[in-house]
Amino acid sequence: MLTAFSEGVKRHLPIALVWTCCIVPLQCATLERLSFDDMVSKSTAIVRGKVAGSFAAFAGTGPVIYTHYSIQVSELLKGSAGRSVDVVVPGGVVNNLRQSFAGAPTFNTGDEYVFFLWTSRAGLTQVIGLTQGVFSLAQDGSKDPMATRSASHELMLDRGTGKPVKDQPMLMHISELRSRISSGLAAAGQAVGK
Repeated sequence: MLTAFSEGVKRHLPIALVWTCCIVPLQCATLERLSFDDMVSKSTAIVRGKVAGSFAAFAGTGPVIYTHYSIQVSELLKGSAGRSVDVVVPGGVVNNLRQSFAGAPTFNTGDEYVFFLWTSRAGLTQVIGLTQGVFSLAQDGSKDPMATRSASHELMLDRGTGKPVKDQPMLMHISELRSRISSGLAAAGQAVGK
């Protein structure tokens, strides 16, 4: 009887391990650490805005799901943008199929953020550096709310050395954020938002 049991375990254990590996989400993103000035100079637009809504869809005929967030722009800090911007983030749910990407930010409808954006040649506008390029604004009714960027928990590498580094959270008032963006644009010879 023990032999029959151990033979059954030997036969089903590899299948169980494969299923376990398929079910457990793997964290495997490596991000290049971007300084604040890197984000300012590499962004095609920087906007302050409120999330108006979202939907998920496959990217064209490809296998990747993107969540599209409609952002109502209240302030343009760099580049050009209309009153609303469609920002895509990898991952989402379509027809009960969920895709998750480590380091991809998620946004809540009605919440306000400052987005450091980059638009590809294909016309997709994304957050630069994934979670690095988003500052959440405090919903406290203040004229100068706190802008907070949480530290990323993903593996992050220093661009110069290629060595792993630990990301640090950033916290400042929106007035300081504006000032740092303006200074970064001036240093790079770029124009403030139009």
